[in-house]
Amino acid sequence: MLLSFGLWFFGSILLGTNLFGVQQKTALVCGGGGFIGYHLVNKYKEEGYWVRGVDLKEPEFGPIYADEFLIADLRDPVAAKKAVFLEKGSFDEVCQLAANMGGMGFLAYHDAEIMHDSALINLNVLEECRKTGVKKVFYSSSACIYPLRNQLDPENPKCSEDSAYPADPDTEYGWEKLFSERLYLSYMRDYGMDVRIMRFHNVFGPQETWEGGREKAPAALCRKIAEAKEGDEIQIWGKGDQTRSFLFIDECLEGIRRLMLAPVRPPILNLGSEEKISINDLALLIAKIAGKQVYLKNVPGPEGVRGRNSDNAKIQEVLHWQPTASLESGLRKLYPWVLQQVEGKR
Repeated sequence: MLLSFGLWFFGSILLGTNLFGVQQKTALVCGGGGFIGYHLVNKYKEEGYWVRGVDLKEPEFGPIYADEFLIADLRDPVAAKKAVFLEKGSFDEVCQLAANMGGMGFLAYHDAEIMHDSALINLNVLEECRKTGVKKVFYSSSACIYPLRNQLDPENPKCSEDSAYPADPDTEYGWEKLFSERLYLSYMRDYGMDVRIMRFHNVFGPQETWEGGREKAPAALCRKIAEAKEGDEIQIWGKGDQTRSFLFIDECLEGIRRLMLAPVRPPILNLGSEEKISINDLALLIAKIAGKQVYLKNVPGPEGVRGRNSDNAKIQEVLHWQPTASLESGLRKLYPWVLQQVEGKR
């Protein structure tokens, strides 16, 4: 099975180039200036695609590798039309990752802004994909769509794909993601689009946001520990016993590409690690990697659901693959990068 997938995957790469006179495949990455989008652009380029990235801003921590990069506000239908338009034909693949989002420090206080902006982006991009004849579209949903009732026990969260309904996300961000899932599926049913959806579980890695209020737990804790002196105290929001799983960026990209290259459209799938950890223990693991003794101070603050962890039974069944890299191996790549950013600002 792995051999046949590898041959099929390699063949797909060749089809994406101009070798032997075959027309180069094309991809559009919406949100190409963000953390995951930036890395996805690079992944497509490695596979030989002609790639256009689009975002409100250029990538913050690396050069632009896209063949074309548009600075555009996808909340504007005119901008979305420009982003999706190709002189000849339509994009072979469109990946829609653009959204107004951040960590819990942002999600907890910007409900209207998040729902308004992200809904407009999805409505505009999807409609332009329909008009231009795009057949294959990827949408990045989130584990935040899962019901609050299934995430009250830090040690036993339930996040299998079929547990999403009856719906009861704990944030408006989760509700918007759930609405957008249904939006994409309705376009699939009514217009024959090949829509592929994954629910991301806390993707992390170098070149992610690490300061400014939108950063997520791994980068935020890496920053706090990088800034701390030996024996310092660092603050943790909530009791710190709330649990999460975290997915390293390389495995996120691998999951997306396997989903997009699957010959038959898969159902909605989780994309995350099954290695659950408490936030307190996450901080202590980063401190161990940093070689620093720090003390934790739990303080009031937004902490989200009590427990969340990816259930990978379905992705293993459908794609015959699941993420396997350890959390520590990913943090050993993230922490030195965050430390470099911190030291660069001193």
